[in-house]
Amino acid sequence: MADERKAVPQNVPGEFFVDTTCINCDTCRQLARSNFQDAGEYSSVFQQPDSEEQRRQSTRALLCCPTGSIGTRGTNLSQKVMQDFPQELAPTVFYCGFNSPKSFGANSFFIKHADGNWLIDSPKYVSHLVKRFEELGGIKYIFLTHRDDVAEVDKYATKFGAKRIIHSADADAVPGAEIVFKGEEEFEVEPGFKVIPVPGHTRGHAVLLHKEFLFTGDHLAFDPEAGKLEAFRGACWYSWKEQIRSMRRLLDYQFEWVLAGHGDRVHQSASVMHSQLEELLGWMERAA
Repeated sequence: MADERKAVPQNVPGEFFVDTTCINCDTCRQLARSNFQDAGEYSSVFQQPDSEEQRRQSTRALLCCPTGSIGTRGTNLSQKVMQDFPQELAPTVFYCGFNSPKSFGANSFFIKHADGNWLIDSPKYVSHLVKRFEELGGIKYIFLTHRDDVAEVDKYATKFGAKRIIHSADADAVPGAEIVFKGEEEFEVEPGFKVIPVPGHTRGHAVLLHKEFLFTGDHLAFDPEAGKLEAFRGACWYSWKEQIRSMRRLLDYQFEWVLAGHGDRVHQSASVMHSQLEELLGWMERAA
């Protein structure tokens, strides 16, 4: 739990605060952008909620903070707001919440599907999510975009008998994964679920395309301040050159959603996605 005695000085006075255990992972800013900001080493509260909706958003941020660094001096709405998770983004697609410190606060997602549900990367293993996943029909597959965001995947796989999917180059992060793929050829695990290897951030990074939804891990995200797609030059652990090359492959696909592990998510037309991706590739090449 957050400690008021450790509250960062950049917080404005009031109900919510961030303490110095914050790792500045961006989770709170994605969920409550009207109230939290990047304060350098930490996130901080720059504006206290001024409506019930903003209070709910800030409470979601409190619940999802991987390090428990957000506190409240007011009425704690956590038990009520917890029911928002998994949070529906579109019919059958959900943001899990409860981001894990083991993946530096990466987002994870859930797909409800008639032939078996999917988990994309892993949240914290918490009883609330386990119960909700059970109510939604369990988990058949867990797709892992790369080694950094496996978090507590083994617990979910054991609980639900799910098959873990990961590229061979990152498979040492998930010993015993049931589906290990190699190379750079796309393939379908099941109809409508296309795996596309995209080395760069890590050697074994891959994305998952399901209908209009592209689950991108740490390969591709959205910058809400700039209003366009982004990639992270400073967090490319394998090869920026390879990430540029594999990013170019995505121009061959149509998608309307980017659902990122790190960085923000966005829904916009396929044509806008394509145009922004071309623009991003130009920047990536100049930054090489």
